[in-house]
Amino acid sequence: MTGAGALAQFGRAGKWLALLGAAALAGCQVVPKGPPRPIDVPPPVVVEPVGPSLPSDTQRNRVALLVPLTGPNAAVGESISNAANMAVLDTGGKTIRVTMYDTATGAAAAAQKAIAEGNKLILGPLLAEDVRVVAPIARASRVPVVTFSNDVGVAGNGVYVMGFAPAQSIERVVAYAKSKGATKFAGLVPAGLYGQRASTAFLRSVEAAGGQVVSLQTFDRTAGSITAAITRMSNTSPYDAVLIADSARVAVQAGPVIRAHGGAGARLLGTELWNAEGALAANPALRGAWFASVSDGVYTQLAGKYRTRFGKGPYRLASLGYDAVLLVTRIGGDWKFGSAFPANRLSDAGGFTGIDGAFRFGRDGIAERALEVQQAGPSGFVVVDGAPRGF
Repeated sequence: MTGAGALAQFGRAGKWLALLGAAALAGCQVVPKGPPRPIDVPPPVVVEPVGPSLPSDTQRNRVALLVPLTGPNAAVGESISNAANMAVLDTGGKTIRVTMYDTATGAAAAAQKAIAEGNKLILGPLLAEDVRVVAPIARASRVPVVTFSNDVGVAGNGVYVMGFAPAQSIERVVAYAKSKGATKFAGLVPAGLYGQRASTAFLRSVEAAGGQVVSLQTFDRTAGSITAAITRMSNTSPYDAVLIADSARVAVQAGPVIRAHGGAGARLLGTELWNAEGALAANPALRGAWFASVSDGVYTQLAGKYRTRFGKGPYRLASLGYDAVLLVTRIGGDWKFGSAFPANRLSDAGGFTGIDGAFRFGRDGIAERALEVQQAGPSGFVVVDGAPRGF
């Protein structure tokens, strides 16, 4: 993700999303390089129950949705699958059949069954470890995989990562902090693979922005370890901003300690993990903190519609299921019945517009996203630097 201001504005591209609450959500739009074109309205899509075997299709392309529908991650998988069904119905198309497969009972078995039943594209899985199992099975049958994972390590060679990559969030918020006068940065990152990648992203982002990293400390998510890391950080040079590259729960623990150990005037920075934790803003130590994430504007409308239909709110990742179907529906105009999915269209340079704003897949298979910067305050999160409309 490029820094603030590095992405060009779209003009009117993506304007259709404003219609979400009034009627059906429109199909995922390919953003043109010139003036926006009218959105093609796809033919209706029909979602049919999955039985012992799928009926023969001659006028619909089959798409598999692989998510956990049982087990500990069932609630998240259910949100994604429900949102995907909403997108199928809302687009009103009739060119694809979306079938759900439960990865909790075995990701390999789910992928094998999906391919045996004629699916030419896999949406999911959610977990990186499941992607590693599914990818070679799908690759052998030349079936692309658009995963909801945010682990960029699984991207490439037929796998497209649609999840929110932490490195892009870090780059965006660091660039914004630098633009507002921060020059000396400190960082707190958890031990493990996530922390290693966050550290690399942080160091590169600060260097690219023209700042200086004066301290980078690792912790193991226990209260004592967090305090010890902050104490070590306080013994280094003063800093203008400190990145807490972890969840809102960790930020709530770390914030007051930072304030009490040499960081009283420092700006706290966070990642996209903070986006789903509105209660974080109520913590006095975190007021004024900045973090970068996808926009919530249209997602809020989707969540309201979801709540009305299913009687409960969705998990934040539900938008990935919705946008994945919009993406397929939009590209579906170039997808001949019974043929391989046109995966080359996923890398359209102009990108696409969905519930989570503008995004596009790079040659590495990772979704680049247009992110906004939000600030925590007494009344919740407020957008202080909006997401670019396109690329």
